[in-house]
Amino acid sequence: MIADCRLLVGADSCKVAHCSMELSAYNCRTMHILQVYKDYFPVLGGIENHLRLLCEGLVSRGHSVTLLTNGRSRRSELRILNGVRVIAAGRLATVASAPISPALLAHAARQRADLVHLHMPDPTGDVALALAGSRAPLVVSYHSDIVRQRRLLTFYAPLLRRTLRRATRIIAASPAYVRSSSFLAPLTNKCTVVPYGIDSARFARPDPAKVAAIRAHYPGPLALFVGRLRYYKGVDQFVRAMAHAPGRALIIGADATVRRADLEQLAQDLGVADRVHFLSVENDAELPAYYHAANLLVLPSVERSEAFGIVQIEAQAAGLPVIATELGTGTSYVTLHGQTGIIVPPANPLALARAIQAIMGSKTLARAFGAAGRRRAETEFSLSRMLDRVEAVYAEALGR
Repeated sequence: MIADCRLLVGADSCKVAHCSMELSAYNCRTMHILQVYKDYFPVLGGIENHLRLLCEGLVSRGHSVTLLTNGRSRRSELRILNGVRVIAAGRLATVASAPISPALLAHAARQRADLVHLHMPDPTGDVALALAGSRAPLVVSYHSDIVRQRRLLTFYAPLLRRTLRRATRIIAASPAYVRSSSFLAPLTNKCTVVPYGIDSARFARPDPAKVAAIRAHYPGPLALFVGRLRYYKGVDQFVRAMAHAPGRALIIGADATVRRADLEQLAQDLGVADRVHFLSVENDAELPAYYHAANLLVLPSVERSEAFGIVQIEAQAAGLPVIATELGTGTSYVTLHGQTGIIVPPANPLALARAIQAIMGSKTLARAFGAAGRRRAETEFSLSRMLDRVEAVYAEALGR
């Protein structure tokens, strides 16, 4: 037992899965895997949601999974969440989005795992693992370059490169990101592409009554955005595009209250406030209904901090056409231009408006994009396929 931890086990969170017939060909033997990232559920976000699916999926295949993360308070805690052993190390502060957590080092040094899986960027976790000196094979999931915190990157880059050189295998979500990242391009021989996967069934079958209620409240056609209101998401470009596009925009954005106020003022200034609606959806379970109520999804990101865009897969699983921007990352790997949606240049509201007009103006085109997207979500981006691929990387790292 960890000395400074409290054991908090929820009534519905202590299910530990056992080996089953679902074990893949690569899972000859189960293993103890240490996953490391700065945040975990109940924190919500693209990487956090992916990590939860990965950890719980590995547990369902018979593996033992410990997730080492940073807590929200100074006191460390140990929880068992759906079979995943979650150690939330006490956090002293947060600087440039990086937690300050000396306790993380102590917890990292105590772990005995067959394999360590570090999710980057995470300077705190990287430092803790480097100082802990674990001899277990290291797999790194490289989710994104550090784009905005350039001062942090100046100090962190040498350790980041050292960790990538030390890693046995590096996972990237798309071929484009391997090619375009200055940190990954020199290490292509270590890199394996493993696209994110989702539980597509969750988005395929919404509550019909909720879908009808959304459509009644917001008469269409509807263009949807789902994501955090971060600078790189380019939501202002979406608002500007609505001055030249038909229908309504539904913007489901978490956090950043000040950012939302600025966007609402922009909509007011452009004269589209009556057609641009900012919504807060507290429960993720409500999202499938919005995907099915909409006519298309817009991902208007403007910086390569948008490394993939998992919301595109969710939209595809719902049979929704997607409009995304070309960033040289994974956005145009998920959405295939002219097949599952339309790719436009970033920071170009007129091009975005034309794409919205094209899909809203043609039911035939929208249906074709939506059907192709659903097929792609079910094959290329399924949760089971992602787990198979990750297990294959683990087996390779362990020499099995």
